[in-house]
Amino acid sequence: MTIKDVAREAGVSVATVSRVWNEAAFVSPATRQRVAAVATRLGYSPHGAARSLITRTTHALGVLLPDLYGEFFSEIIRGIDHTAQAAGYHILVSSSHDSKDEIDAALRSMRGRVDGMIIMSPDLEAQRTLHALQGSFPVVLLNGGAEANAFDSITIENHEGARAMVRHLLARGHKRIAMIGGPQRNYDAAERLRGYRTALMESGIAPDESLVVQGDFSELSGHRAVKPLLALERHPTAIFAANDSMAIGALSALHERGMRVPEDVAVAGFDDIPLARYMNPQLSTVHVDIAKLGERAAALLLSSLLQGARPRQQLQLSTTLVIRSSCGGLVS
Repeated sequence: MTIKDVAREAGVSVATVSRVWNEAAFVSPATRQRVAAVATRLGYSPHGAARSLITRTTHALGVLLPDLYGEFFSEIIRGIDHTAQAAGYHILVSSSHDSKDEIDAALRSMRGRVDGMIIMSPDLEAQRTLHALQGSFPVVLLNGGAEANAFDSITIENHEGARAMVRHLLARGHKRIAMIGGPQRNYDAAERLRGYRTALMESGIAPDESLVVQGDFSELSGHRAVKPLLALERHPTAIFAANDSMAIGALSALHERGMRVPEDVAVAGFDDIPLARYMNPQLSTVHVDIAKLGERAAALLLSSLLQGARPRQQLQLSTTLVIRSSCGGLVS
């Protein structure tokens, strides 16, 4: 069915049907009701792309994430979708794997199909391609360490969260605390590593680089990181992983080697993904309200769409410690 069919059956012009569908003025309630009834009976719905040409809006938001795998990203999407749908918007989701070429391809594909975009690109090198978006349409950056006032942005309190967790481990008597870091050039990973080093230096402990192992935020990299740490002449008594996925991988590797957690080695993570509380032992971690991160990003983008020009906003989401049994604390 087409708009012409609806107009003919309702006895009105095509322009009137269009005005009804776009909620324009100058249409009587009786005509509006008749057109809606005919459209329902015929099973007609307007073509989204054609309608967007008229209204210059799509009522869709683009979401570009570095990956779609894992609880962290699914929670972000859940938060974005919840807020978007409440405002009458839908989302288009893609992944970039933090590749400049993939970011370019995703931006080309979504341009004209969405009213604005939420982009997570923690890789500092890949972010350079985003500068071309300035002023083109509303953009919110997630966890990107964006230059001041370049875009609306939301970051996590990475440095302070990591610092607080390492200070907690130090307070429990640990002196040799290892860290499984995230990917190189990744903003979140760099800030969490900085927080780890800050806490050590504040306690008068010189950071030992042999206790820092590079990971990539995956469970596998956390699992692999345990081997070189346990091969040290004096292995660490605690391991802080830059995210929960790597901490879970480390827990598995320690279990395979007969190490008791937390008696032999304490373990802590970052993010507080839903799975963390169901591990054995339950994982101590730095809590991030991940769904709220998505909700606030969507709300910030929608405010830009609805309010028009306004000063850029740079927001930061706070973190809290959740101490569970993996580092010898009480379960919370």
